[in-house]
Amino acid sequence: MTAPRWSGPGACARRLSDGRLHLQHGPIDVIAEGWGDPEAVAAGEARMLERFDTILAELCAELPLLRTVDARPAGPVARRMATTVAPYRPAFVTPMAAVAGAVADTLLAELAVPGVTRAYVNNGGDIALHLGLGESLTCALAARPGLPDRTTIRSDDPVRGIATSGWRGRSLSLGIADAVTVLARTAAMADAAATMIANAVDLPGHPAIARRPAREVQADSDLGDLLVTVGLGHLTPREIDAALDAGLTAARAFKAEGLIDAAALFLNSEVRILGHHLLKEPVHA
Repeated sequence: MTAPRWSGPGACARRLSDGRLHLQHGPIDVIAEGWGDPEAVAAGEARMLERFDTILAELCAELPLLRTVDARPAGPVARRMATTVAPYRPAFVTPMAAVAGAVADTLLAELAVPGVTRAYVNNGGDIALHLGLGESLTCALAARPGLPDRTTIRSDDPVRGIATSGWRGRSLSLGIADAVTVLARTAAMADAAATMIANAVDLPGHPAIARRPAREVQADSDLGDLLVTVGLGHLTPREIDAALDAGLTAARAFKAEGLIDAAALFLNSEVRILGHHLLKEPVHA
């Protein structure tokens, strides 16, 4: 394949040696790939590149609003974000909890033109999937020894989005989960749910948990003065169980409401898994 043409200011795109596309603009870092009719894939890539050229400026135009809990934004990606987080209120959540997933969903919609049989857009670990009839994609997962390290999503599964959140990742968290991986109908839904479940894995007031106001960690954080986890000391097995059980309770409630399909919650060496999709694949040594 030839390298994609690019003219967007401040943005760059390149073809990796294995054929995947790497798109980068400010904080947005995307890997994307499509299969199917070569002409359709090329057309989808061109549409995706054109949309990628505009998406960061579109979000930045409403960024102060998107960092508020009652945001009613105008842009299409921002509206997707706001709609996605709405079911979690009255808990504190802003549209920014779904930003990475919403961007992935938006770009995938451009890539998945007729003739593209399957595709994915991975935006910093939040993944949107397109699967034509009879198609499937296998995705790597955060894992622990003895647990599946990947899952296969098939066209007849409801899942089209995967996202991970936790205090050890690049995002800030109110909880203490090392990681929470969620499978849902869209990447935006998985992104928001992973954030909320990771927040719920917690032991409020525990002396082993170091916290700081979010704005002291990231000056422009949408979490403001809320305390985010910045360090975690020793926890007893019982305390780990209690924190994970709190997160699992939240995950079960979200699943009952149709907000997620499956979730895996990680803290220290312990794991809680909800939903069968994360257990499809055998463990690979």
